[in-house]
Amino acid sequence: MTSHSSPYVPGADGGEWTGLAPADAGFDPARLAAAVDFAKASESPWPRSLYYPDGRYVGLVEWNETGPWSEIAGPVRERGGPAGLILKGGRLVAEWGDTQRTDMTFSIAKSYIAVVAGLAFDDGLITNVDEPVNATVKDRFFDSAHNAPITWRHLLQQSSEWQGEIFEKSDQVDHNRQIGAGADNSRKGQKRDLKPAGSHYEYNDVRVNLLSYCLLQRFRRPLPDVLRERVMDPIGASPDWQWHGYRNSLVDIDGRTIQSVPGGGHWGGGLFIGARDHARLGLMVARGGSWNGRQILSEAWVKAMLTPSPTLDNYGYLWWLNKGAAAKPDVPASAFFALGAGTNAIWVDPDHDLVVVLRWIDKSAFDGFFSRLMAAVK
Repeated sequence: MTSHSSPYVPGADGGEWTGLAPADAGFDPARLAAAVDFAKASESPWPRSLYYPDGRYVGLVEWNETGPWSEIAGPVRERGGPAGLILKGGRLVAEWGDTQRTDMTFSIAKSYIAVVAGLAFDDGLITNVDEPVNATVKDRFFDSAHNAPITWRHLLQQSSEWQGEIFEKSDQVDHNRQIGAGADNSRKGQKRDLKPAGSHYEYNDVRVNLLSYCLLQRFRRPLPDVLRERVMDPIGASPDWQWHGYRNSLVDIDGRTIQSVPGGGHWGGGLFIGARDHARLGLMVARGGSWNGRQILSEAWVKAMLTPSPTLDNYGYLWWLNKGAAAKPDVPASAFFALGAGTNAIWVDPDHDLVVVLRWIDKSAFDGFFSRLMAAVK
């Protein structure tokens, strides 16, 4: 039974999700409608099939990737159209498109990995994020003098500078990779000299996949099972989401063959999920890891996860922060978000008690949507 002191949460999937009129939620209704219309009209230019007519996968085109590590190794699913929703205090203020469709979500999966890492921390499977990973993951991936000092924190903040190959993908594939507005990936994949662990930020999907593999080694269970049992089922998510690995990411754990899962859809696979399920996850994190009076994820972990990194002040543990030079001035500094190519986002504004999910908006319209949204807040 819901405690009277617990803030509102929607019923489990298939149950009631209470709505709230825009005016009652503190919005100017006309301006909010304009923001939603803008999102609907600003569809991602990516083809619905996620393959261009010449057969190239959208991700490889997006990141200017060719060469030995560009094979698509996981499943790819045709995407839906623009979709999204806006929550105020957990209640639905606006919703558009098919918010239950289980589409690929690309690098939002990284933020889910950070949540799973938090479960490992809460369980004592990671006792100290500043401990070298090889203290508990005895593996060839950390044998070299360069890789041995890498800690959990380095992997979570994308500053590990790990060197090697996992599941037939080399860390080099994302050397010199840039993301965000004005990204120049003309040199992506060109080998560069690596720096000491913890000293340099690089958005590198191979290293995130390594983190996922290391978490699998600690849990010794499929990470999708851990996520479903510990997070998604307790917050009432649908049973429809899936987390796919690669054809070659099979790992032997205690005599069982388990698929290690990636932090995105760079080479196919990753998290296939609907906007409503994303919104539940965002709401849980927004409330310090709590759901309906139950602590799903420790408040200490959520706070650490949303603390700026020393190597990039608008990045925490695989979550983006509205901090530093990249901060959007018309959005509260406390805002944070999970972001995936395409463009997909879970965006949280604690100051206004808002959670927003966007699916398949043109990346050039992303800032414009949030400027309009903030202009609608009375």
